[in-house]
Amino acid sequence: MTLSGVESLPRPQGRLTDHIGLGVLSARFDRDLIEEVLNRTGRREKRSRRLPAHVMIRYVIAMGLFFAESYDEVMRRLVGNLRKLGSWADGWQVPTKSAITQARQRLGPQPVKALFERACVPLATSATKGAWLAGRRVMAIDATSFDVADTPDNVERFGKTGSGPKASAYPKLHVAALAECGSHAIVGAVLGSVRTGERTLVAGLTGCVGPGMLVLADAGLYSYELFGRFAATGADLAWRIGASVSVGHVRWLPDGSYLALIYRSGLSAQRRARLAAQARTGQDIPADLARLVRVVEYTVPDRNPGGELIVVITTVLDPHQLPALELAEAYHQRWEEESALDEIKTDLRGRGEVLRSQTPELVEQQMWGLLLAHYAIRGLLLDAADPAGYDPDRMSFIKGLRVIRRQVTDQAAITP
Repeated sequence: MTLSGVESLPRPQGRLTDHIGLGVLSARFDRDLIEEVLNRTGRREKRSRRLPAHVMIRYVIAMGLFFAESYDEVMRRLVGNLRKLGSWADGWQVPTKSAITQARQRLGPQPVKALFERACVPLATSATKGAWLAGRRVMAIDATSFDVADTPDNVERFGKTGSGPKASAYPKLHVAALAECGSHAIVGAVLGSVRTGERTLVAGLTGCVGPGMLVLADAGLYSYELFGRFAATGADLAWRIGASVSVGHVRWLPDGSYLALIYRSGLSAQRRARLAAQARTGQDIPADLARLVRVVEYTVPDRNPGGELIVVITTVLDPHQLPALELAEAYHQRWEEESALDEIKTDLRGRGEVLRSQTPELVEQQMWGLLLAHYAIRGLLLDAADPAGYDPDRMSFIKGLRVIRRQVTDQAAITP
């Protein structure tokens, strides 16, 4: 049988929903991987459903890609290419918003989080420009917040900033993230309440870092204890510290940096001075009291006409491995993480938009979906950049997002 001279395509085998997927992103999170996380989290269905769990994981990622669209419109885009497979003849219809919400509730946040933890690994290869320094993969940690729907459950779980008449209009989901600077890929995340301090939240990222990495952080995240926890992972660190952080000078190094002690909070000035004197004579320093680091101090006149002094401490003690000038230049790659978070908050989510899920579990599920959508797009951009010798973090995220949305929309240009 033909229609307009075109032979009809054979219908796919198996359930209709087995064929659902955003082709442009599916390769990053294949069916086997999704089935693995469903098995591991115990979310496989006990009976056949119209919207099985593996479909809903893809749906949650699609929500991140089409953040502003209604629930049923996201589903239309997700299944749009099924007409090419002749699938609409079986009477399958796009589920209602209520049915989609119920399917999301059955899925919960755990499998989507598990997929992120399993799939979202550093992307940069040895050929990726701007991803490495002194043989170390350059990473950065930071935290931000997202407005979520103003429901009693969300307020109780996530909290609002401020109080009384000065309270924020919406509850806020607090997100700590680890980013690969060279690719802008978010490869570690912790979700929590705005009542949880940034340092406490960021501490949950230590399991995502390890040897072979150089982890950057801004002054607001520094504490002696947190610095020590990240250093214990085997990763090297380069963290900015504020003027209030006391350092005990030990000796100058040939590149203009110097070795110094950082101290546990609460030590008296006299105790700190004694420890510094011991370090100058080569004595061992108790790790619970102080730590030897290398300090790089510099100014950036073009950006700070007032001559603000930037102080970065690092666990890389040998200046021949990482000279002061190279470390100073590398520290400013920390801004790449802020750019990556802005890609999620502004380009994917939309400026000022709210995560509209009504319950804390679905808010977290939606956030993991956003992170997965961002990771998939960044992976595609890196796949395009590496063979051409481009720096992937210089490729426009918004242009890549528009191309992907347009491709999916072209696939879905039908009305079921």
